[in-house]
Amino acid sequence: MSKLPDETFRDTIGTIDDEGHRRFIFPKKPSGRFYDYRKWVSYFLLLILIANPFIKINGNQFMMFNVLERRFNIFGFPFWPQDFYLFVIFMIVGVVFVILFTVIFGRIFCGWVCPQTIFLEMVFRRIEYWIEGDRGAQIRLEKQEWNAEKIKKKGLKWIVFLIISFFIANVFLAYLISSDELLKMIKEGPKNHLSTLISLFIFTGVFYFIFAWFREQVCIIACPYGRLQGVLLDDKSINVAYDFVRGEKEIGRAKFNNQEDRATTGKGDCIDCKQCVHVCPTGIDIRNGTQLECINCTACIDECDTIMEGVGLPKGLIRYASEDEIEKNAKFKFTARMKGYSAVLFILVGVLIGLLFLRTEVEAVILRLPGQLFQHKGDNISNIYTFKIINKTNNDFNDIHFKLAGIKGTLKVVGEQDLKVPRQGMKSGTLFIEINQFLLESDKTKLEIEVYDGNKLIETSGTNFLSPRSFD
Repeated sequence: MSKLPDETFRDTIGTIDDEGHRRFIFPKKPSGRFYDYRKWVSYFLLLILIANPFIKINGNQFMMFNVLERRFNIFGFPFWPQDFYLFVIFMIVGVVFVILFTVIFGRIFCGWVCPQTIFLEMVFRRIEYWIEGDRGAQIRLEKQEWNAEKIKKKGLKWIVFLIISFFIANVFLAYLISSDELLKMIKEGPKNHLSTLISLFIFTGVFYFIFAWFREQVCIIACPYGRLQGVLLDDKSINVAYDFVRGEKEIGRAKFNNQEDRATTGKGDCIDCKQCVHVCPTGIDIRNGTQLECINCTACIDECDTIMEGVGLPKGLIRYASEDEIEKNAKFKFTARMKGYSAVLFILVGVLIGLLFLRTEVEAVILRLPGQLFQHKGDNISNIYTFKIINKTNNDFNDIHFKLAGIKGTLKVVGEQDLKVPRQGMKSGTLFIEINQFLLESDKTKLEIEVYDGNKLIETSGTNFLSPRSFD
């Protein structure tokens, strides 16, 4: 009778000890072909992440998420509050794409694309290796007393971390308030932008806390995407996986002995060196199977391949594979579940493209002033309205005026007559409409109001005109 596997690891988190205290992870510095690939991908994404808010297309910031004003730019395409439904659909498309990608490839997004992983593993940890040394040196430094060496190394690391956190906070702020506003604050000085400065300090503190202390806990505890794995993954999903069939065989894991032939002894190819555990940035043992802490960073693949090569055994004991491939030697298949998610994604993308084509570049909203009744002015009936014109284009409108369509009447703007709407701007105001009562056929007449910029019709808006029920 075979021994049941020990699954006590599922009841605990690798970063918390038996007493419930935080157990800091000191991962070994990874190296290998996948790590080299990840470095190039990470540096490329870092470049994009930093450059995005400072790139402009047709005068629009390439990426901006101004939550306070509900203005968003995605790939240089502006979304106003009136376009919020488009932004929501765009986000849903992104979520469905990530879900489909997870069903097929597991949590590969976390290991290769997620900004949290990229900054932590490719920026902050690399600085840590440079200042404090590799895993063993970091553990020794952590245990030693606070002497001159420890103060020097820890102090230097914390100062560098704080500077980088401040830089990241500036980039993050450029996404939120726009790069133009950030550069304006820098040019005019923080004294004139205290609220922005306070926000900058808050973001710096948050990023410093995350990357200096909280670290992998974000992926394990805070990130909801990690929890989705349990719902999205199945036996067909491709993950970073340990080949337990080859690694355990009949007897199980055993230390390497170059004097014996493991094929004849029944020992598995896993020599229990625990290097895959030491290199893991979340502190798990990949040999225990798929776990929510695993971010698919491939560090264990590189480390295991190096060990296998060193002891003369085939590589790939830990590799990208599905559970069905390892256990049943089954080839990858595009399942009905994957097809279903693909169909949903295809439909959503089609809807989004259609709505983008239907989106107007100018939006005019004309509404009757709430709580105001119509007024008699001799034979004319007058109603008061508020108007709002939103210019989503990159052209200034310098001569805005209104015309009634389909009915004779007068339209007068209150106050400023020379209406101008700057590019990516908005103009609001009040206007009166007067119509002869004998031209009105009911107590609520539908009106169409044309909005012109000079001689060019830029938008048509509909509204209601109230009048008495009878003119007898």
